[in-house]
Amino acid sequence: MTVVQQTPERQRLLALVADLILENGMLDLSLSGIARHIGSNNRMLLYYFGSKEHLLDEAALVAMNRFPRLNDMITRLGEPGDLETRLQRAWSDIGTDENWAYLQMFFQRFGLALRDHGKNDAFLQLVGTGWVQDLQAILEREGYPEHTARIAATQLVAAWRGLQFAMLSGVEREVLDAAYQQSVRALLAWLNTPAALTQQP
Repeated sequence: MTVVQQTPERQRLLALVADLILENGMLDLSLSGIARHIGSNNRMLLYYFGSKEHLLDEAALVAMNRFPRLNDMITRLGEPGDLETRLQRAWSDIGTDENWAYLQMFFQRFGLALRDHGKNDAFLQLVGTGWVQDLQAILEREGYPEHTARIAATQLVAAWRGLQFAMLSGVEREVLDAAYQQSVRALLAWLNTPAALTQQP
């Protein structure tokens, strides 16, 4: 099914679905349930978005735009300045309490995607590579070799995801902050070893 281009009505529907998933989460949301909550119908949603999965993916992006510290974190991370300071600030941007609703929704979406890989390949690919690729590019601009930058970027994104999960699970913020600080310092120490600076695939 061909998905139509952006229109005011499409944008309106996306905004309504973003409201819905931020307030109620994504669990147990059928296409008909989404349509009922936002005053639409299955046929209209399929016309504009092609599938429930595509609709939820796009609505999640709209929702993320409402959390500027999270949404702009990578941009700020790529700004000039001391790398350790920027990396430490990145966790502050990600882990701030104002992102709580979005992070709850994100992990629900991830859980749902794992139940049906075939329909959620695009989402899982984005989760697995999106921030990693952005962060790898930043580290390469800092002068680190491609392979080293990819390893470090993967490690950092894995740390962010794990800390987000721990935060939602109720782990004390001071413990999370201390754990991240130590992780960043250890990673930077490795990045600046001769082995890392010359590492090849």
